[in-house]
Amino acid sequence: MGREELYGSALQNMQRTVHNLAERVPQPQKIPYKTSFVFRYVERLPEQALVQKLARVVTTLKAATVLMQHGLVQEQGALQRVIHEIHEDIIFLAYGLIFNDLSPLHKLYLDAFYEEEFDADDPIESTQKRPMVRRSKIQAYIANKDGVDLDPSGTIALSKTLTKTYSGFVHAASPQIMDMYGGAPPHFHIEGMLGTRHHAQYRMDLWNYYYRSILAFGMVAKAFGDDDLFEQIRDFTVQFEEAANKSYTSKRGKASK
Repeated sequence: MGREELYGSALQNMQRTVHNLAERVPQPQKIPYKTSFVFRYVERLPEQALVQKLARVVTTLKAATVLMQHGLVQEQGALQRVIHEIHEDIIFLAYGLIFNDLSPLHKLYLDAFYEEEFDADDPIESTQKRPMVRRSKIQAYIANKDGVDLDPSGTIALSKTLTKTYSGFVHAASPQIMDMYGGAPPHFHIEGMLGTRHHAQYRMDLWNYYYRSILAFGMVAKAFGDDDLFEQIRDFTVQFEEAANKSYTSKRGKASK
């Protein structure tokens, strides 16, 4: 099975899981907005936030895959940064549920997550300012929970490195832009980088984001207390690894329920 075919299978499983979990939480309600309405989760639960985050994982993976297929690796890198942060958010919220440890930090995060973008009909007149939780605090919380098996400082450093690596794609920094430059004669590959060394590297790198997304789905299954779904995802994780000649799961051993 080719990688693109493997990605398609992963996306199908993810989509089914999103719809499955979405049915298990209180449903969005119609909230009046101007002359019409918008859908909102009025309870603002962490489980509802997890469903929304998983939905965004699926669509962002799809977008990153399309960009990779057209050799637009700069833009793929930017979306991989987005996916990385969504993964952190999912782990942060899932750990709070799994360990029964929904902290004041989780409340701050959820308040910011659910806050409306504007508090006036005219966006220019809006006074809203979203109080975002600092990424370093989310990373520190995750690292402390991972610290049973890992050095927390190492986990934080790894997460910060991944964030920094792809930040240049988001902010269009010069070193990342110059990755587009080359060839004979040298020029900016603004038409895409199909067939180049960089394209091959990012085609391979996308696998990591699919893999980590599958793990994120498994963690949410645990957070929902669904051990059967967790085992199904774990089995697919093993298949996904084997198709790429990797064996991370077997090295960790069977996950405990």
